[in-house]
Amino acid sequence: MAAPEPDTLAGRREQMFPVLDEGDVARAARFGTPRSYAAGDHLFRAGEPGPGMFILLKGLVRISQRDGLGHVVPIVREGPGAFLAEVGQLSGAPALVDGLAEEPVEAILVPPAQLRALITAEADLGERITRALILRRVALIERGVAGAVLIGDAQSPHLVRLENFLRRNGQPYHVVGPHDDASACALASQYANRPHEVLAVCPDGSILVDPDEQQLAHCLGLLDPSEQHQLFDVAIVGAGPAGLATAVYAASEGLAVVALDCRAYGGQAGASARIENYLGFPTGISGQALAGRAYVQAQKFGARVLVPAQVSALECTPDAPPALRLTDGRRLQARSVVIASGARYNRPEARNLPAFEGRGVWYWASPIEARLCRGEEVVLVGGGNSAGQAAVFLAAHAARVTILVRGTGLAATMSRYLIDRIEAAANITVLPRQELAELEGDAAGHLSTVAWRDRDGGEVTRRPVRNLFLFIGASPETGFLAGCGMALDRAGFVVTGGPGRGELESSLPGVFAVGDVRAGSTKRVGAAIGEGAAVVAALHRFLEAAKETAS
Repeated sequence: MAAPEPDTLAGRREQMFPVLDEGDVARAARFGTPRSYAAGDHLFRAGEPGPGMFILLKGLVRISQRDGLGHVVPIVREGPGAFLAEVGQLSGAPALVDGLAEEPVEAILVPPAQLRALITAEADLGERITRALILRRVALIERGVAGAVLIGDAQSPHLVRLENFLRRNGQPYHVVGPHDDASACALASQYANRPHEVLAVCPDGSILVDPDEQQLAHCLGLLDPSEQHQLFDVAIVGAGPAGLATAVYAASEGLAVVALDCRAYGGQAGASARIENYLGFPTGISGQALAGRAYVQAQKFGARVLVPAQVSALECTPDAPPALRLTDGRRLQARSVVIASGARYNRPEARNLPAFEGRGVWYWASPIEARLCRGEEVVLVGGGNSAGQAAVFLAAHAARVTILVRGTGLAATMSRYLIDRIEAAANITVLPRQELAELEGDAAGHLSTVAWRDRDGGEVTRRPVRNLFLFIGASPETGFLAGCGMALDRAGFVVTGGPGRGELESSLPGVFAVGDVRAGSTKRVGAAIGEGAAVVAALHRFLEAAKETAS
């Protein structure tokens, strides 16, 4: 979500909880159906599928937050003219709060599909509703009471992994130490058997021990576990800037769209602390804020976004639409496919590196990692813009940031504005012609020492460092394409264009590629978004031609 600062939220209460006048209610009512509730009835409960948006006509409803440990925090009491929902109800996601009728209530229920139709058809009213829905989700995240409860040691790599997943996907959660709360202590004693083990308590009270992201997502109701039998017009592999742009433009033009990502919406750009050279944002914007806005836009137009959902294979059968096989066994069919899976940072050749991934070795820099290295020295490897953004961000938290660069400097690989920021920071040091050599850990298995080697003289430097950030090179995420014979270049990027094909069309009919995964693409957020918009015209042409052939 595009989150304002916490103190800003207090000043936006009127935008968060506006009251609709009679004209607004009349315009919105045609998209819903009347509902009645007796005093003591729940209109919705945290953890259960959300029915949509309620517009109150009569009576009072108490909204409160409730977590899996039984903690209840009142939020607001709403009366006639109020509408009850948050941004998750654009897609019918599980409710994050409880809504209890304090007296007999008359309301209009607007289901998710009709809510999206209302927002689109009634532009002015839709803008006010959308702003309120987003601000309510942001407030839930900032308050840190709703959503999942994570019980574990703050230094646990499992805890950091789950925090990152929830944060990057705009899900509220809060962390409780195993000895900070009586209920948490009792659960830790009952379920946790090993040091650094993490418990996840979902809003319905169910408990997971050291879950992975997929298990946590199912527990929170973020994924529909059923097989998807719908034939989509477009299936998009990857929900980074290119994939989200494709989803927004394709869904806004009436196509049935599903987008999938195995980690989080926003891709690598979503992990950027601040993007300052994106058109229209002179003061900069965080990658997560930019991705969060695009994610809401995609849902607003009816696109389905499944996260985490990992594609294991593209199935391509002659005379049949392509299909995507997921690692959990599900199969999605679509008339066309857009590959927007991006690229992943490479791992340098350094002894013991895999042993410390998630235990001091990081491939992104978020407030969660910044918390772990506050007041300490950190080492960062890389010379591109992502490395520069991370270094500037970390310098505000760490005592010192040492940047290791294989080349002679940053000028050839990094934007000038970032170089200027780095040079102006008193606690950032750039060491050219250096490469990572070896990592060592402590008795608990966490990173404790980083060693690097001078590429010219061979001298090795060893420093007591507990956090290492890697932003070096990129390899395309194209392993799932292996069985279809798609044309790839030597590095594995998807080749597009050529005789008889559009610029963004791959060697397989109906399969397109956009963004960083495409051979020859410009590795910039703006370029990826532009390709996502441009590919929609090609999709229309392909779908129309396929329809004419079939008829």
